[in-house]
Amino acid sequence: MNPRGKSIVIILVLAVFVAAAILLVSYWSNTAPVVPDNGVVHDPDLINDLDIDPQSVDEVVTSNNRFAFDLYSLYRKHPDNIFYSPYSLLAALAMTYEGARGQTAEEMARVFYLPEDEVRWSGLAGFYNAINQPDREYVLDTANALWPAQDYHFLDDYFEVIERYYRGKIEPLDYVTDPEGSRLTINNWVEEQTRDKIKNLIPAGFIDPLTRLVLTNAIYFKGQWLTEFDPDLTRNESFYVNEDKEIEVPMMRRTDEEAVFDYARLDDVQILSLPYKGEEVAMTIILPDRGQLEAVEASLSLEQLNYYRSALNRQRVDVYLPRFKMDTKYIMNDDLSDLGMPSAFSSQADFSGLTGARDLYISAVIHQAFVEVNEEGTEAAAATGVVMQELAIMDLPVFRADRPFIFLIEHLETGAILFMGRVVDLS
Repeated sequence: MNPRGKSIVIILVLAVFVAAAILLVSYWSNTAPVVPDNGVVHDPDLINDLDIDPQSVDEVVTSNNRFAFDLYSLYRKHPDNIFYSPYSLLAALAMTYEGARGQTAEEMARVFYLPEDEVRWSGLAGFYNAINQPDREYVLDTANALWPAQDYHFLDDYFEVIERYYRGKIEPLDYVTDPEGSRLTINNWVEEQTRDKIKNLIPAGFIDPLTRLVLTNAIYFKGQWLTEFDPDLTRNESFYVNEDKEIEVPMMRRTDEEAVFDYARLDDVQILSLPYKGEEVAMTIILPDRGQLEAVEASLSLEQLNYYRSALNRQRVDVYLPRFKMDTKYIMNDDLSDLGMPSAFSSQADFSGLTGARDLYISAVIHQAFVEVNEEGTEAAAATGVVMQELAIMDLPVFRADRPFIFLIEHLETGAILFMGRVVDLS
């Protein structure tokens, strides 16, 4: 396969859901809006033309959370920081899944725990609406866009699904004569949706005259703590990376009488829930005892999280939390293959629901995330790029009998070998 042959590149780019921890989001209701520092105000197009079943939303949220823990189980094996958006990845690859068929679709459905069409569509649409509810005391919104190549044909049914259930706008771009301008247009949209926290999502060289479609999803969160940390109380204190490494970090603190939170102390772990204004989103922190990180991670699952949640009780707690900022980036081909969807990255891929032919495969999945936690609250964003290329048309075989060979003369009706020989020297 020649990856630079006639290629279609579909880059699904998304920025993320983050409620400051790796996992949790609550449901949202109406309060006063927060305008980000740069003045960007999001005016979402809610999906109001569907009869959304709340049970389907619950199923999609469960799918999202199960995938979150599956992915964490892979990344915990590495010593680095971890930060990603399971929602962003779910939304991006669910849009990809809408064009998957056969074994490819079966694998992707297993990895992301995707329910059947009607449940999935209703659940994802309801999740989209929940994120985009207006008039709240924090900022949380998401948007989808499709950027097809001018004059290139995709199946109408595919775009209709993306428009109807994902609210994806469609804006054609001229990749053939202006690939760099197209790349900048898409990156500018992502930057605007993420309030400039995800920049240059699509690097130079990923958009070229052979690009045929780019899908983008952006999601952004910014919330203030229900009660902020006093910056005058922040002090440099020790942070124990491991048994052999100790560093100094700016440690925020809440030791006042108003420091009342949902908290639990179990055998080898503490759990704390820090709410943001509006009390509809919170950061949940799972703090293993020293030396217990690996054991706690090994048992971490959706069921374990539910157990932790059930143990929480509201009580007075002295809280010390480091102020931090984190940027992460993951190339996820191997990770998603290991989780169970290898065919999507190979010549066996079947995305015929996009074009009507089995001509596309995923060549790269890139996930980038940002989070900043300080005395005021949390700001977070992320982006995912799923690069899809056309399965290269195989070159015509060349049969050049310029070396010794064996030959047979066969009777085709019966299969009988009538003559058999070998040519070695024709001098």
